[in-house]
Amino acid sequence: MPSRSAYAKAGVDIQLGNQVKETLPSLLASTHRPEVLGKVGGFGGLFAPNFKKFKRPVLVSSVDGVGTKLKVAFQTRRHDTIGEDLVNHCVNDILVLGAEPLFFLDYVGAGTLKPSVFDEIIRGFARGCQENGCALIGGETAQMPGFYQRGEYDVSGTIVGVVDHASMVDGRQTESGDVVLGLKASGLHTNGYSLARRILFDQAKLRPSSRLPGCGETVGDALMKVHRSYFKAVHPLLKRYNLPRKTPKIKAMAHITGGGFQDNIPRSLPSGLDARIELNRWPIPPLFQYLAKAGKVSQKEMFHVFNMGIGLTMTVHPSIAKSCVQSLKRRGHQAWPIGTIVQGKGQVQLV
Repeated sequence: MPSRSAYAKAGVDIQLGNQVKETLPSLLASTHRPEVLGKVGGFGGLFAPNFKKFKRPVLVSSVDGVGTKLKVAFQTRRHDTIGEDLVNHCVNDILVLGAEPLFFLDYVGAGTLKPSVFDEIIRGFARGCQENGCALIGGETAQMPGFYQRGEYDVSGTIVGVVDHASMVDGRQTESGDVVLGLKASGLHTNGYSLARRILFDQAKLRPSSRLPGCGETVGDALMKVHRSYFKAVHPLLKRYNLPRKTPKIKAMAHITGGGFQDNIPRSLPSGLDARIELNRWPIPPLFQYLAKAGKVSQKEMFHVFNMGIGLTMTVHPSIAKSCVQSLKRRGHQAWPIGTIVQGKGQVQLV
């Protein structure tokens, strides 16, 4: 048996690190796009974009993590969807600006790398990239002994996409009378987990295997539902309704993440307008109802922390609201007209 290196004895096993990366070439190949150059393992990922279809291409970037949803992944030992969560989150972040994804890079940090867990995480990244037409061109894996608790890790991701300058969705064309559509979320997505875990595990004394009252599923299943990507359903609508040299009919979008309705929708609201959200326009999922009741959380705070069943909002001209809802439904996404744009101060009204 070969002797361990001094570095391995200190907790960083380079040989093990190389071993767990052996599956990377095949996984990255599954997300390949023709613009990708070079081989896996270089100092940087190479991507030669073809912008011929864009008159004035604008690169759009975003970086994010999945927060304390990771704690639930550790409890349930489910690691295969975390990467998918992160890719979908990042895709939605650039989608609301009108962008389509080009490539993604991941970061995984852990105290000790466990090959099977690492493989599950990366497979999730690859699956998310493949489903969104995004190339996984590289990443970083860091072994940091003593920094993380045993069996725990952290992930983050960076995405780069592109949109034609004339097709950017920025809210500047929003007018009073426009309709706010709400697209159904799959669950908590990747936000509000610190409060949800406190209510479910600390206060209600539930376990991941416990049946969630009124929900018909376990706590673990409810909390680990994959963050939904809206790209394949929404991007075709942008191509249809936001035509060059014409006033866009899809005026603004918001990804309902940290900060809920109150912090995300105003990002693309002109200063003299409010979004008036009518809370009886869609069914609040049982999970959120339970969290509010068991945690004694006010309605205002619930909408400030959680997505409340709405993962993305679209502000559209009234003439296309119905057709957008129908188109989204055909592509597997339920949506409702949940509000209107009214005169105001650039805020959200919950009524």
